[in-house]
Amino acid sequence: MSLTFHWFLPTNGDSRHVVGGGHGTPATASGRDRPPTVAYLSQIARAAEDLGFVGALTPTGAWCEDAWLTTAMVSRHTERLKFLVAFRPGFVSPTLAAQMASTFQRQSGGRLLLNVVTGGESHEQRAYGDFLDKDDRYRRTGEFLEIVRGLWDGRTVDLDGGHLRVADARLARVPDPVPEVYFGGSSPLAGEIAARHADVYLTWGEPPAQVAGKIAWIKGLAAAEGRAPRFGIRLHVITRDTAEAAWAEANRLLDGFDPETVRSVQAGLGRSESEGQRRMLALHGGSRDGLEIHPNLWAGIGLVRGGAGTALVGSHAEVAERIKEYAALGISEFVLSGYPHLEEAYWFGEGVLPLLAGEGVWQHPSEQRVNSVQVPFAG
Repeated sequence: MSLTFHWFLPTNGDSRHVVGGGHGTPATASGRDRPPTVAYLSQIARAAEDLGFVGALTPTGAWCEDAWLTTAMVSRHTERLKFLVAFRPGFVSPTLAAQMASTFQRQSGGRLLLNVVTGGESHEQRAYGDFLDKDDRYRRTGEFLEIVRGLWDGRTVDLDGGHLRVADARLARVPDPVPEVYFGGSSPLAGEIAARHADVYLTWGEPPAQVAGKIAWIKGLAAAEGRAPRFGIRLHVITRDTAEAAWAEANRLLDGFDPETVRSVQAGLGRSESEGQRRMLALHGGSRDGLEIHPNLWAGIGLVRGGAGTALVGSHAEVAERIKEYAALGISEFVLSGYPHLEEAYWFGEGVLPLLAGEGVWQHPSEQRVNSVQVPFAG
């Protein structure tokens, strides 16, 4: 099995420093160093495509540009790259969302993946007119995905649920292929929704022992539903020719964290309702000390950024070893990023991916397509 790698489109801006944001915290001013223009994001997307990444995650929230509109524009500047579009199911009707996804598939040549984000911050949800509490948001997500999957299957859907209601809903044209659903969450209700609907369960970059526990948890829940999802992990990367150079870069980023900004961000994230965010905060406790929480796993990003807060740091060979360590647990997809996103894509793509290819655990997507073509025998 070939591992799958995705990159990230920084629609909150990019910089040679960490750009914060997410989970109710605003993007930091350093994001203005490289504004998230279509031209710059397309440059990152084309680099990711050339290097062998399968897709690129586009985030959602008040702190960044709209994911649907941005990816629709950037997709026109790429040929193969898929787009893992994050969206919140409470903001649009399920029928409209199913129709939008179907349209995106046809217009992009089947290059849409969906990252369903329930939303862990009530104050941010209320800004969008959503006043459900966290548990009810997850219940609504389950109803939403039940409707959307029914529509994608070509069925007429009638549902009178606790939060959503549709009657005689049907798509004029179903998507081909049906977009895969990526879903993450660490609360009990999140696990139930993932078990029933996720094609890929995503976790943030916790130490391997904790990731193994989450995989076992979701596998058990999914087996009871007769399903077997794949597993992915969301991480940042700082990889260089030598370990010393990589850690020097991590320390440079850390030196750029203003103490007041760290205090403000940590206070904001401390109010988060997200169980996953709570687990991220527990990895560093708001301290600059002891940030290497597992060999080559650095929790420094989480001091100033919500959501994914850990990075793989080390030489190309060390980072490749950590990736294989996660793969041995059952992780087959890696959603990665780094600051700046353009340069770090090349560091990883030219430094780590060739090592994984040499060990037979990764293959460039263009080579996979060539190998899948059956050449007629002419002898």
